[in-house]
Amino acid sequence: MIMKFLLFFLSCLFFQSNLFGQNQPNILWIVCEDISPTLSFYGDTTANTPHLNTLAEESMIYDHAFTTVGVCAPSRSSIITGMYPTAIGTMHMRTANDVHSWGLREYPEQTKHTDIRGDTIRKYAAVLPEYVRCFPEFLREEGYYCTNNSKTDYQFAAPVTAWDANYRTAHWRNRPSKKTPFFSVFNFGTTHESRLWRHKDSLLTIDPEQVPVPPYLQNTKISRQNIARHYSNIELLDQEVGELIKQLKEDGLYDETIIFFYSDHGGPLPRGKRAIYDSGLRVPFLIKDLNSAEKGRTNRLVSFVDLAPTILSLANIQPPDYMHGKAFLGEYETKPRQFIYASSDRFDGVTDRIRAVRDGRFLYLRNFYPHLSHYKSIKYRYNIPMMNELLELRKADSLNTLQQRWFQPKNNYEELYDTRHDPHNLHNLAEEENYRSVLNRMRNAFFQFQLQYPDLGHIPESQLIDIMWPEGQQPKTQRPFYVCQQDGSVLLECDTPGAGIAYLLADQKLDSIDYNLPWQLYNNEPVFIPDGKVLNVIAERIGYQKSELRALSFTE
Repeated sequence: MIMKFLLFFLSCLFFQSNLFGQNQPNILWIVCEDISPTLSFYGDTTANTPHLNTLAEESMIYDHAFTTVGVCAPSRSSIITGMYPTAIGTMHMRTANDVHSWGLREYPEQTKHTDIRGDTIRKYAAVLPEYVRCFPEFLREEGYYCTNNSKTDYQFAAPVTAWDANYRTAHWRNRPSKKTPFFSVFNFGTTHESRLWRHKDSLLTIDPEQVPVPPYLQNTKISRQNIARHYSNIELLDQEVGELIKQLKEDGLYDETIIFFYSDHGGPLPRGKRAIYDSGLRVPFLIKDLNSAEKGRTNRLVSFVDLAPTILSLANIQPPDYMHGKAFLGEYETKPRQFIYASSDRFDGVTDRIRAVRDGRFLYLRNFYPHLSHYKSIKYRYNIPMMNELLELRKADSLNTLQQRWFQPKNNYEELYDTRHDPHNLHNLAEEENYRSVLNRMRNAFFQFQLQYPDLGHIPESQLIDIMWPEGQQPKTQRPFYVCQQDGSVLLECDTPGAGIAYLLADQKLDSIDYNLPWQLYNNEPVFIPDGKVLNVIAERIGYQKSELRALSFTE
């Protein structure tokens, strides 16, 4: 009888172990920067990308995946929160007091940024609603080891509660146990806009005479050189992706890991990045399932606000109701969306306000300032030789009609493009009688979106900052405190609404926060302090200053 019970008990453990593994799959994000779907599995064979091609053959390729804003920081704010940037005040590029990993970023002193009224924009971090959290926290609560290597750029400092490891050496290999499920993000900057000039002395692996030139750009030697540089950077990216996948296979984890590959927004060429056309919003996007079970192509619309709830769904965690995005895979998959939504506000020192609605075929734009052009005089991209040449050709009146259009006033409150027949979004159909029903449908979708979610873009940014930072001061998270339990453990609390708490058991009291140490996410469970150890505690709400450190020993 004892033997039968033991066998039954072991079989139950085995079943639960298998079920646990299935319910908590490993998830790897491979994130690149500033590329459109200019890859062979999207029909552009200019760059040779054998590693990405192999991954694509074993993945589901998404033909209609879109960011929420065509530039990195607002885009990444929607990814990490599952929220529309316009609804949480992260839509402006950028807020300045943000971070790429754990360091402070600031505007150069000589750079002046203003809102649409001309008011000066102070440096700030976006203060989010108290109920919003970085989604990896939900994974950490369920036992995931979460790493980010290493760009954040969320429009606010990544709270210490967001990641187990958030630095350049962060890796799934550092998790406490090989049985610990992981969610690991690797950000590759090889294809970033800046590499168009920083890699100018690197070997070109693409023949400039063989590159495709979009009709809205000049077909010149300088232009072709820059485009060839970008495709050469894509080939460098492919090598980095291949090395990362090699590591996954070396660890025997390839078939046990769900892999996402995507870019944070569209490509780096003029009228690409920052644009609210497909050239700025549409991204390459593929997902390799466990054991490559799901392969092929799909036209399902995906927005970056959907990533957070989808990852939680894949980990069998119910996404919180406050998230704007909807899961498109996993236990909590929802029905396919009909539209994606995007926005365009301030980029560096230039402010505009445009909203976009996109379905599987049509792109609708709503212009709040039709007297402005789509072109924005962004100093950063003056580093691109072809951008300067484009401006010189414009000054000399040497651009053709399509090339001039970017620089001309929009003149219309509405734009409508048939992306199937006009992939470069050059021919506005908003006043075409044959498209009246399409225009009405897309316009109604825009109005419905405006009714469903707040749009903080109607508030001048200088006033929005005053709301987030009362009297010009960044709010500060209150110092956490503890409640002793009868069994000798402690409970941790913080009176700042929405603040997360992290703690670290160490040999001594810390003088400052060391982010390379393994801070633990406090999940409302009692914490026991071993003899000789000191409990170091920190609290932080998104957009607030961190609290002061609190230290507690067994004898306190």
